[in-house]
Amino acid sequence: MNNPSPIRKPSRIQKRNRKLILDAALEVFSAHGYRGATLDLIAAEAGLSKPNILYYFTGKEEIHITLLNGLMDTWLAPMREIDPAGDPLEEILRYVHRKLEMSREFPRESRLFANEIIQGAPRIGSHLKAGLKPLVDETAALFEGWMAAGKLAQMDARHLIFSIWATTQHYADFDAQVQVLMQDQPVHEGADAFLDTLYRRLLTI
Repeated sequence: MNNPSPIRKPSRIQKRNRKLILDAALEVFSAHGYRGATLDLIAAEAGLSKPNILYYFTGKEEIHITLLNGLMDTWLAPMREIDPAGDPLEEILRYVHRKLEMSREFPRESRLFANEIIQGAPRIGSHLKAGLKPLVDETAALFEGWMAAGKLAQMDARHLIFSIWATTQHYADFDAQVQVLMQDQPVHEGADAFLDTLYRRLLTI
């Protein structure tokens, strides 16, 4: 009886090239969108040949899905970290500030996700239903519980979440516009202070 061949772990060079391709693809997808991106552009950005790209991935779609799947885990982490036992206002403000911080740390990732959603989420629609919706349902229920207990001002919890996403991710998705309009002012410092004031006033009874 033949023993199955052991699964070989990727070599250091293979891991490096795969990371190089994904980072190059992130740059290309965030700049050109899915439709405008090509394997030739990704290969040029990565400094690799197109056949080399196809050694690691079957095509553009697999690269895009790999990036999106990794992004979803990162994107949802701050919401998972909201502590039900913590102070409601401070927990929500911590979430707001972390989302704003992520727009500064991961602008390309934010634009990649925004482009996918604008197109109707053709590649991560199932992930939104299976991963995002249950988490948002759980978080909205937590916020509603805090509101019912008189710890936060009454409002629609889901629209509160949407508002937080809109007011934080705007700084990544519309960065070129923000930079022109703010000129030499410290964008994120001003945003931190403004959003802290905004949500404290909105949520405090």
